[in-house]
Amino acid sequence: MNELVAELKTRARLGLNAARRGDVGLIDRARAGLGRVPSPVAEWRLRHCLTLVANEAGFDGWEQARRVLGGEAVTGDDMGAFWHAPRCAGLLSHWFTGYAEASAFLAGADGRVLLPYRRQFVVADDNYLEAVGVPGDAEPWRRAGRDLVAAYGTPGWLALARHRLHATRSADVPGRRTQMIRP
Repeated sequence: MNELVAELKTRARLGLNAARRGDVGLIDRARAGLGRVPSPVAEWRLRHCLTLVANEAGFDGWEQARRVLGGEAVTGDDMGAFWHAPRCAGLLSHWFTGYAEASAFLAGADGRVLLPYRRQFVVADDNYLEAVGVPGDAEPWRRAGRDLVAAYGTPGWLALARHRLHATRSADVPGRRTQMIRP
């Protein structure tokens, strides 16, 4: 298990403990993300919180998050929306269904990066990276060759994924507050 998977597990454990103490922040996030609360909080288990933190990081569930962030995904797997954020929707980026086409486009696109999105690929600029919370001028980009598909699982990819995961923390999302349930 790498540090990214460990971070999500820690978030899930902290969220479960907070929910059991009466903190409704996790409940509100579950409603916002799922449209409902899976069951009464008293019945929640760690698996509920693992799913929630995986969803918040851009994955369909815990198993997908564990495989992708753990470096176990293979070519053709759904890589989730980890490298995407709602703030990116209004930005002009180049989307591709095939890696070869995206990689060829990247070769002629100075200052852009190639990122996975589910089973597709996006070639984006620094504005996109800023929206997902990843610095565009970071040293790991040079090590990754500005292609996070080809660099998947490398130390450069891991360093950039760490930046991205940090940006997915609930505390970093504007408008999210933690409240306590009052007896």
